[in-house]
Amino acid sequence: MRLSPSGLNLLKKSEGFRDRVYPDVAGFRTVGFGHRLAPGEQYPTGINLSQAEAILSHDLAIAETAVEHLVKVTLTQGQFDALVDFVFNLGAGRLASSTLLRYLNSGKYDAAAWELLAWDHAGSHEIAGLKSRREAEFQLWSPHSTAA
Repeated sequence: MRLSPSGLNLLKKSEGFRDRVYPDVAGFRTVGFGHRLAPGEQYPTGINLSQAEAILSHDLAIAETAVEHLVKVTLTQGQFDALVDFVFNLGAGRLASSTLLRYLNSGKYDAAAWELLAWDHAGSHEIAGLKSRREAEFQLWSPHSTAA
């Protein structure tokens, strides 16, 4: 399965595009559409949109593969999109160790969806952008539900 246009739109809207390296909310050096720089990776003159799209494509393939390996149940496109966005944002390790994945792999789809909403903090602080992103993922997952 691949990320749908709806999933890609959410990810791009949530990440935004930056042509220069910047520290993300957690302090990691980032560029383009939320690409976290690896050690030694540098863009001293920034990047253009075409370069950012290429980097994003590579990063998405990693997130998609992680979801495919971690999830043991059948997913709808919306559920897959929500999980790919989640992994892109927080990393596969966070999904792997989450109650969300435990619920999902035991077939508790609704409980897993509600778990998405718990991931709206950086440290002990609720972050408005993360809250909005998790609510948008919830809507992709369960398009007829409303997050309270």
